[in-house]
Amino acid sequence: MPLHFDDAEYTARQAKATEAVADAGLDALLMFAPESHYWLCGYDTFGFAMFQCLVLTAKGDLHLLTRLPDLRQARLTSTLSDDQIHIWTETEGANPAESLVALLRDLKVANGRLGFESQTVGLTDFNGQMLRAALPELTDQSDLIRHLRRVKSPAEIEMHRRAARLSDDAMDAGLAETRPGAFEGDILAAMQGAVFKGGGDYAGNEFILGSGPGALLVRYFSGRRHLDAQDQMTWEWAGAYARYHAAMMRTVVIGTPSDAQKRMHAAAYEALEACEAAIKPGDPMGLVFDAHTKVMDSHGFSHARMQACGYGMGAIYNPIWVDFPMFYEGNPLPMQSGQVFFLHMILADSDAGLGMSLGHCVLVTETGVERLSKQSLELLVR
Repeated sequence: MPLHFDDAEYTARQAKATEAVADAGLDALLMFAPESHYWLCGYDTFGFAMFQCLVLTAKGDLHLLTRLPDLRQARLTSTLSDDQIHIWTETEGANPAESLVALLRDLKVANGRLGFESQTVGLTDFNGQMLRAALPELTDQSDLIRHLRRVKSPAEIEMHRRAARLSDDAMDAGLAETRPGAFEGDILAAMQGAVFKGGGDYAGNEFILGSGPGALLVRYFSGRRHLDAQDQMTWEWAGAYARYHAAMMRTVVIGTPSDAQKRMHAAAYEALEACEAAIKPGDPMGLVFDAHTKVMDSHGFSHARMQACGYGMGAIYNPIWVDFPMFYEGNPLPMQSGQVFFLHMILADSDAGLGMSLGHCVLVTETGVERLSKQSLELLVR
């Protein structure tokens, strides 16, 4: 079976989750986030786009309600046995929430205290309305499993390390294709191909690659161009291994870097190091954003910086690889040893028409951070 962790790992996770459900005063938790499904039992599918729910009771019973196309997916990728997998019937006018209520009755928790996950793409508003109509007394428990996932086990940390190696490989592959006249599609293909050749996965969102005016964007957009003799290109990409991510960012200058680009890179470099130094277990995440702001503003780039400078990494599904929380002003959430964060220093100066980005992933240790990427932070020029 293609399970990425051993039985002991899954058993420990399910025990922690069962204890958390009981401590929250719930009889059962209804999970719609694909990350929760994957973390708890390995179940790996994009079937979360439809109605499906993983139920965990306070007694430790684990059951999946899903569609027929995902029956074999659950059998092959998860620890679930056939008697833990339940299929709702698809017919015109079918209401899968009613099938869920029937399952909860069988588990003798239908009239109990039920929590559910609403902050997820695994529960559309349409399906959520059906769910609330069928179970009007639900309470939102979106953070229950997400909180457990934040601190990574040694086995998960190894997955992030492998993902970081794939990120480094992708950067090398992209640089090998980057030169004046190069086609963006060739660069993107080389970067994504390096991840696949290394045994990795599709990332949780598209790789961001934009040149010219597109170098100021921090989102994927469709359209490919050839690089000019004097140009700029921003990359944001991630190695992904067993769904665990390690994102990175770089801006590549094609031709001769201007003094303004050199100043922007220097500010991003200093800000990244300041953010790393500000990460301490027990301290609030907002201090990291403060460190970012102080450096960027001291270099005169308050107008060009972002309102966040990074976020958590984990085993995450599309449409984005962000695994909350984020580094933003005033975030009181304490950082913990064993978390993995993506730090991104982004400058988008619309008046000057210049972009500059620098970023990689770090592992929080008992004393600070460990960089997961082995790549240099020097300005990239081709």
